[in-house]
Amino acid sequence: MASPESAPLSLHYTLLPERMPPIPEAQRSPAQQAAADLISAGPRGGVKGPYNAILRSPGLTTPMQQLGAYIRFDCKLALRINELAALITARHWSCQFEWQAHEKHARSAGLSDAVITAIAEGRRPVDMAGDEAVTYDFVSELLARHGVCDATYERGLRQFGEESLMDLMGVVGYYSAIALIMNVARTRIPGREDLPLVPWPLQMKKA
Repeated sequence: MASPESAPLSLHYTLLPERMPPIPEAQRSPAQQAAADLISAGPRGGVKGPYNAILRSPGLTTPMQQLGAYIRFDCKLALRINELAALITARHWSCQFEWQAHEKHARSAGLSDAVITAIAEGRRPVDMAGDEAVTYDFVSELLARHGVCDATYERGLRQFGEESLMDLMGVVGYYSAIALIMNVARTRIPGREDLPLVPWPLQMKKA
């Protein structure tokens, strides 16, 4: 029988309000509206997620969304690897919105539930495919050490070649920037009042 000191405790929390919520169309500047129109005309179909905050700087919005469109829709990496890198990056920065979006994309792209769960819990997944293991090691080392050693670089180069390895680094850089913006803006997940990721170090689990 567990002692009172070791018995599980329930944790209740209140989500803080967004700092940079969506800008109503009637309140947008001409430059903001022009940037929003460019997004709406592209594959995203509208201003969503991080771009609700980024739209406050229309000069940043357009090149950022062009980079994001390449990363998401035209990147040379297999979608499964792209999404794996996005998940590792989202977990590194504990970006709740980014995680919930890419968890769905990763699963649809063929990444296993076991791999996704391991990343969420901060541990190296087992039974990864060869390209997944190379990706996990490269991205994790890059985020932790701000670079990679020769052995990790050579493994990445053999697996992906220069062009796709550069794209992999671009994926990490883009989603790191998006994660930091959303963490500051406190971008909420539409329709959810909970957080998909628990904080580190792990001292709790989702009920």
